[in-house]
Amino acid sequence: MDEKKLIDGLKKKKVWAYEVLYDEYAPRLGSVVKSYLGYDDVEDVIQEVFIKVFKNVRKFRGDAKLSTWLYRIAVNVCKDTLVKRKRNNEFLTDFRESEDKATFEPPATTNVFREVMDEISFEELMSVVERLAEDDRLLIKLRDIDDLSYEEIADILDKPVGTVKSRLHYARKRLKELLEEVGYIG
Repeated sequence: MDEKKLIDGLKKKKVWAYEVLYDEYAPRLGSVVKSYLGYDDVEDVIQEVFIKVFKNVRKFRGDAKLSTWLYRIAVNVCKDTLVKRKRNNEFLTDFRESEDKATFEPPATTNVFREVMDEISFEELMSVVERLAEDDRLLIKLRDIDDLSYEEIADILDKPVGTVKSRLHYARKRLKELLEEVGYIG
């Protein structure tokens, strides 16, 4: 569907537009939420994202693509959810690897995710990806699974493109280390 027509329908509060929006984006946003928060609260967060869209669609100026705006709302809701969890002292597991290793390893500039997909199943790979920190999982998801551009990711995360590239580089490096650790690559 034409994005402009969809946005016009959303701004006019047309039911068909919200149905199309939900059908088109809920699965993708759910995937981002899962990569950021794990499997907890996914449906609640998606619902909150669509409520924010409903309340704020008139403010959408179209400076970015609709999908970029939606992803950004989803990431912000995820961040708010993490803050609430921490404030309520809810248990969160962080599997972040130590970065003070003395060994030199070649930079992980390639898409480790795609390289390994030929060797192991998607489920096996995702079980390793789940061990990454929230920010790393999100970057891998947006770039390597959803195939978003660096510019789109920068807009979603409200970070400079260089920062996105740098963080993705290190996220891929950590993913490669985890894959080596479990024996999927060597």
